[in-house]
Amino acid sequence: MYIGLLSDTHGIFDEPFRQFFGPVDEIWHAGDFGSIAVADAISAFKPLKGVFGNCDGNDIRLDYPGYQLFMCEKMKVLMTHIGGYPGRYDPRARALIDEFRPDIFVCGHSHILKVVNDRKRNMLVINPGAAGLQGFHIVRTALRFRIENTEIKNMEVFELPRTNMK
Repeated sequence: MYIGLLSDTHGIFDEPFRQFFGPVDEIWHAGDFGSIAVADAISAFKPLKGVFGNCDGNDIRLDYPGYQLFMCEKMKVLMTHIGGYPGRYDPRARALIDEFRPDIFVCGHSHILKVVNDRKRNMLVINPGAAGLQGFHIVRTALRFRIENTEIKNMEVFELPRTNMK
């Protein structure tokens, strides 16, 4: 399965991200869509799994849950918006992690792209950073990668200067 991952679009899903995600099979969105129109645009473009973020309104919360737990290939994936990192997990996220014991934990919120292995929990933590314009980040980011059986392969980072609005 070829996955595209983004977060914190805050109302923006523009052409450079469409091009980057062109070859993927599915897009995962780790919250803060910014508008239902953005969620609808992404889901019309590719199959979408998503969670609501702290800035999302009730319209998005009706269609997207606070967290998702699902299988991709032979890997258990847990996705929520506010997550944190090993040693600094948000209490709610940590409770979900401890309950479900995922292989991959996906979160957003920080606007900082980070991929780190939580060796204690034998889990990969992935935050794609922020794809939108709202926030302190200088570079807009997203990820794409392949999941084959129990392996993540060929992870690629997409970076776009925040001022670029094609």
